[in-house]
Amino acid sequence: MAAPEPKTKPVPETALAYLELAAKFLAGRGAASARLDAELLLAEVLATDRVGVYLRFDRPLGRPEVDAYRALIRRRGDGEPVAHLTGRREFWSRSFTVTPDVLVPRPETELVVERALAWVGDTGARDRALRVLDLGTGSGAIAVALAAELPAATVTAVDLSPAAAAIAERNAAAAGVADRVRVVVSDWTAALPADARFDLVVTNPPYVRAEDLPTLSAEVRREPVLALDGGVDGLDAYRRIAVEAARVVEPGGALFCEVGAGQAPEVAALLDAAGFERVGTFADLAGIARVVGGSAAVAAARRASS
Repeated sequence: MAAPEPKTKPVPETALAYLELAAKFLAGRGAASARLDAELLLAEVLATDRVGVYLRFDRPLGRPEVDAYRALIRRRGDGEPVAHLTGRREFWSRSFTVTPDVLVPRPETELVVERALAWVGDTGARDRALRVLDLGTGSGAIAVALAAELPAATVTAVDLSPAAAAIAERNAAAAGVADRVRVVVSDWTAALPADARFDLVVTNPPYVRAEDLPTLSAEVRREPVLALDGGVDGLDAYRRIAVEAARVVEPGGALFCEVGAGQAPEVAALLDAAGFERVGTFADLAGIARVVGGSAAVAAARRASS
């Protein structure tokens, strides 16, 4: 009697089979969104979107596609952000170019855009030629989103990093708002004209405490430290922003800041001390106070009398 043939491990063929293997691998490497990451990277290989991936689940993958997908999955497993691997990240329903020179736009940052637009609506200023200042623009996500939503507005987008400023300019051009988004390389407001004034100031500054930087995930540690390091207590940027925003904001204007978890009371106190009034906090979908904002009426009065 002939010996039985040794069993061999089946080789996956379809896109779905490779996707499931990739998701399992990434989950084993600690990826918080393993399935989503696997889908996005497969979409990148197939030059489609996630819907396109689902429509091609039964399609066999060719050897070049398998090799490219495996390489991306290995890099993701080693901690590289998906946005760095694809060169793109969605924010406010738009696709933004992302490189290691900029912070990857995150869903919670959309709350800054939401609150800014709510303020515009409440003040009846949607059709006005508003002057908006985005401090620490990075990829330009907030600046571009606001310019797209407010077609009469002009936006000055500031970043200390020339490389980040170049990415912001690229994203503004891709969104068709480059004529209304001016990108400036500056240490907060230092390089702006002395008489520059704005109706609305928005910012997502670095707010991670210096001692916490080594404890961040491998993925986050690959992002620019300039966009993460908030100093000893994580509040260095807010101390400057509160004072400098109070100087450049017009009477009746507003400031909205993204903050880290647990920082809202301290940032609110800084805005209050700088002269902002009606300072409030706004929670994200997880219930975390993520945005602090205030009116510029008192701040402007203090500036005028100083």
